[in-house]
Amino acid sequence: MPQTPQRLVLASASPRRLALLRQIGLEPDAIEAAELDETPRKDETPRRLAVRLARAKADCVAAGHAGSYVLAADTVVALGRRILPKAETGEAVRRCVELLSGRAHQVLTALCVRGPDGRLAQRLVETRVRFKRLTAAEVDRYLQSEEGLGKAGGYAVQGRAGGFVTTLQGSYSGVVGLPLYETANLLAGLGYRRP
Repeated sequence: MPQTPQRLVLASASPRRLALLRQIGLEPDAIEAAELDETPRKDETPRRLAVRLARAKADCVAAGHAGSYVLAADTVVALGRRILPKAETGEAVRRCVELLSGRAHQVLTALCVRGPDGRLAQRLVETRVRFKRLTAAEVDRYLQSEEGLGKAGGYAVQGRAGGFVTTLQGSYSGVVGLPLYETANLLAGLGYRRP
């Protein structure tokens, strides 16, 4: 008896997450971003925020894709308990990179997979990243690139900001937005078979 084809839905409009998924040979059957208010709650820690948002994204998108595997993720950049924003303006990018200059910070990416049978698998991946001390000229050049716009913490490690990183302990792909080892394991754990 032939098996029903499995469907994989990526609950994200991020081109970086799609590229990372493709890097491990997975092509989603559908891509749908969840429309959520991502504002941190009062006294919410960075870890709890990442986990809550990843699960909310998975649940929101799974509601419209019965019988599918739904993969969602959320990335939070934190300096201690301080949550750095997704930088939407040049000034926000400047504030973020100046805060990160010469310091270590955490990049927390929460994954959530909702299986076609309703089962849920979650994982939080934490990576410690340290930036070198940036000069004013380096910050200005980075702002001119506009690369940090729309990025959590105001930077993209896979771009020019990669030159600011002195150490990275953890998952590089997790800093980009989708920890690949953990993604493959969560999907396999819920029964997803690679095509």
